[in-house]
Amino acid sequence: MAADPKNSAELLLVAFFPPFLRADLEKEYVLHDLFNADDPEALLAEVGPRIRGIVAGGMKGPDAELINRLENLEIISSFSVGFDATDVVAAQKRGVIVTHTPDVLTDDVADLGMAFIIMAPRRIAEAERHLRAGKWKQARMDLGTNVRGKKLGIVGLGRVGSALAKRAEGFGLDIGFHDIVEKDVPYRRYPDLLSLAEDSDILFVSCQGGESTRNLINAEVFDALGPKGFLVNVARGTIVDEDALVAALQDKRIAGAAVDVFRDEPNAPEALMATENIVMTPHIASSTHETRRAMADLVLANLRAHFAGEPVPTPVPDQR
Repeated sequence: MAADPKNSAELLLVAFFPPFLRADLEKEYVLHDLFNADDPEALLAEVGPRIRGIVAGGMKGPDAELINRLENLEIISSFSVGFDATDVVAAQKRGVIVTHTPDVLTDDVADLGMAFIIMAPRRIAEAERHLRAGKWKQARMDLGTNVRGKKLGIVGLGRVGSALAKRAEGFGLDIGFHDIVEKDVPYRRYPDLLSLAEDSDILFVSCQGGESTRNLINAEVFDALGPKGFLVNVARGTIVDEDALVAALQDKRIAGAAVDVFRDEPNAPEALMATENIVMTPHIASSTHETRRAMADLVLANLRAHFAGEPVPTPVPDQR
């Protein structure tokens, strides 16, 4: 049964969401879909003054202009652990609560990261393409590289980076990291990104996205990683300079890469499509039934708590 517009808060959807989350939201709230609106401006003109909440996504969230336009906005509930797509500072300056979905997707993202760490050096994606194209009958593939004893450098030892490190220990990797926050861990800490890259066989990116890390992994980092090194990125596409990545792969300045995220999703660079020594997936790190359900439950829990006058379970820390 759809929510009663007389008694329910009205929410603005600004991204794509799985059908089960939309169905649950519709039971309790009145929804307005800005993401799929034929005329977004007309929709905002009609419902903007009544909007009390926004449901955002990890790659699509409200900017300062939209946040400041909605005079009765109270909460932005993001269906993602990352919140860089939302102008959190603009929201918090207005007293708007911003929430996200931490912890529940950590294991799935770390699992994909570990799979990538094995796939790229062992050339698993290349091997499948070789087989499917019927090339095995003509020639055997060149050899891959094992990961035992190799040095893994983790850029950002937060939830995902820490979970990945535990998995990597089981595969015999030697772990180091660089993070702007002090960590009490048994791994080697490097004072800067370049020294980490220079001493790593595999560089794993799991830091926060946003302007502070835009193009953090650039040509200089690839040169430091070197022609036997591999890049793995399951964080945000904006962290890696994609043009520099393409050049480093094509010029063999790094051995290979594995990425789940891109700068301009859902678009991946055509140059990467034509490059053999890279594994690519369409931002699927948290794409399991179990995790997406848990993320949806947190979105709902945050909204319910707020509209009941209670503290929200997972607020985004103050970014001002």
